[in-house]
Amino acid sequence: MSNSRSGILLLVALALTACATSHVMIGKPRPPISPDEVQVYTRPPTVPYEEIARLQTSSSGSFSFTAQGKTDAVIQRLKTEAAKLGANGVLLEGIGDQPSGSIGTGGGTESYSSRSSVGGGVGLSVGMNKKVGGGVAIYVEHR
Repeated sequence: MSNSRSGILLLVALALTACATSHVMIGKPRPPISPDEVQVYTRPPTVPYEEIARLQTSSSGSFSFTAQGKTDAVIQRLKTEAAKLGANGVLLEGIGDQPSGSIGTGGGTESYSSRSSVGGGVGLSVGMNKKVGGGVAIYVEHR
């Protein structure tokens, strides 16, 4: 396998591991449900609910470039993790930006003759952010 191919595979593997969502259990899990059944709450529900787990995730590896796309990726990952634990809700605690590196490129040229030499270069660097978010996976009692 060539070095460039193994380098690409390494980058893909890193991207996939970077998008992990973590949870810490604070209650009892329930049977898994579909992420489509999970509702996101920005305030605690007014009906009884139980807390199942604290959730953390980021938009890393989502291939989203806009702030909205990254936010959507974080919310979807929180819903997916909550659904695995049988939670039918996520009480959102916050979403924010976190620096995740930069992409840079550069180039240069030079010309040389017996009487003179000329050189030049151009560089570009773009900072990148990812969205990070957390919440509490909850089970809301429906009456």
